[in-house]
Amino acid sequence: MNIMSNFKKEIIEWIKTIVISFILAMIITTFIRPTLVKGYSMYPTLEENDYLLINRMAYRSDEPQRGDIVVFKSHIPGDDGKEKDLVKRVIGISGDKIEIVNGIVYVNNEELIEDYINGDYTEGYVNVVVPDGYVFVLGDNRPNSMDSRHDSVGFVSMDEVVGKVFIRLYPFNKIQLIK
Repeated sequence: MNIMSNFKKEIIEWIKTIVISFILAMIITTFIRPTLVKGYSMYPTLEENDYLLINRMAYRSDEPQRGDIVVFKSHIPGDDGKEKDLVKRVIGISGDKIEIVNGIVYVNNEELIEDYINGDYTEGYVNVVVPDGYVFVLGDNRPNSMDSRHDSVGFVSMDEVVGKVFIRLYPFNKIQLIK
């Protein structure tokens, strides 16, 4: 009888552990989502196969800030036929005037100082105002980035923003908070 009683207690403890783990996993995935960087459009800030965590709740109560690195749903099909998630830096927010002239990015008529980009030249000519509810994004590796300069991406609706990148978990020698 004692063996059966211990067995029941053990089973109940296992069930509790599994249920609690499941509940915690559901809560965590509601607020946080992992993603893997594919490509080099955010080099040197992020590199291919960097493993990131995204704060899915970041913009529920706050607006994005210039310089935030975000993940958003694009309408560009991936190799698997699904729409790709892209990782880019917010350059302009609702109401901002964005200009790219002679390789220099201007936000509201002020030159944007970009010590995080690969190189010092941004291709293309842009002269736009970011509509309400949208952001203008660019990759840090400007020569190799599909971003708001391209018709296939354009302005990014806040409804398509999955969240804000807040930590790089892998590679382990580069673990860091992303500011």
